[in-house]
Amino acid sequence: MAGFTHLFIPGPTNIPEQVRQAMNLPMEDMRAASFPTLTLPLFEDIKRVFKNETGRVFIYPSSGTGAWEAAMTNVLSPGDKVLMSRFGQFSHLWVDMAERLGFEVDVIDCEWGTGVPLDLYAEKLRADKAHRIKAVFCTQNETATGVASDVAGCRAALDATNHPALLFVDGVSSIGSIDFRQEEWGVDCAVSGSQKGFMLPAGLGFLSVSQKALAASRVATHRHCYFSFEDMIRTNDAGYFPYTPATQLLRGLRASLDLIAEEGLENIFARHHRLAEGVRKAVDAWGLKLCAKAPQWHSDTVSAILVPEGIDSANVVKRAYSAYQTSLGGGLNKVAGKVFRIGHLGWLNEVMVLASLSAAEMALLDCGVRLAPGSGVAAAIEHFRRTAEMPVAKAA
Repeated sequence: MAGFTHLFIPGPTNIPEQVRQAMNLPMEDMRAASFPTLTLPLFEDIKRVFKNETGRVFIYPSSGTGAWEAAMTNVLSPGDKVLMSRFGQFSHLWVDMAERLGFEVDVIDCEWGTGVPLDLYAEKLRADKAHRIKAVFCTQNETATGVASDVAGCRAALDATNHPALLFVDGVSSIGSIDFRQEEWGVDCAVSGSQKGFMLPAGLGFLSVSQKALAASRVATHRHCYFSFEDMIRTNDAGYFPYTPATQLLRGLRASLDLIAEEGLENIFARHHRLAEGVRKAVDAWGLKLCAKAPQWHSDTVSAILVPEGIDSANVVKRAYSAYQTSLGGGLNKVAGKVFRIGHLGWLNEVMVLASLSAAEMALLDCGVRLAPGSGVAAAIEHFRRTAEMPVAKAA
């Protein structure tokens, strides 16, 4: 078929042309004397994205899942008790990893469509007089349900109880797109990946750690090898890696970080919120609802949209792809067949969001959902026009 195939899943996201061109180069020597001129500034600039002022970052040739494992196996010891919550597929997978790695997991199961239960976290922390809980985990953005959680609230719960536990945050689908302040919020381990807000292909896992986490890693006893902090620190400090790095992805990362710096993080956060609001206006106009149970849970990077009873959301996703060359996200685990997802993060603008809504609207109609053709797109257009910075007309 003619034209582009459109990508509106919540990751991998669309890659800017500057980033793609930056990766289109011959292979290079990762042991060359000039290589640190690329890598050393990368470490510092990624710290700025995480807003980590006093800690350090690690770049692993892995997905974000690898950075999850790196955080746990370097900073914690076997049998350590950790407090986690499960309210979607990715928070579930994090819990599953912790259990398989041999930690004692105190997991709070929440309704899908809600997020981290701050009141229950505070209750658990107050009751833990012996400070057996060594780490508290927060999935900032649950990609499966389109739910964002309050990281600052997690820190407040720890501070209110004077609890010394470390704070771990999964920011794979939030960092670089949704407000995140590692230093201010006292986050000890923050995880992200290259394929979402960083606008790259999958293949790099980012782990940003505090000085407190680094100190904990020096006495932790969990076995690790590939993800070893010690090995990374020894070589990273000189601008190298303990194994062959993904050099072309690092070149792309340089270009993506330049784009992030040029736009500015606060402007990026505002853009994502504005675009997400356009999607939410469309969902309202369709007469549908989000999986997120209340506005406090709304994600600015992905919307999980509930389909009416009797409609299989998988058919909506299939129809959008086969008929309209558009990839939408399907429902996962408990919400399989019940939701489809529109990813609205990374390198995109109003017209791209309108394209995703047009394809979704046509697919919904084709699958038997009763809605007024053009209603969702029109609602988003009105929102985008109303919130746009309009040029001032010059006098004749």
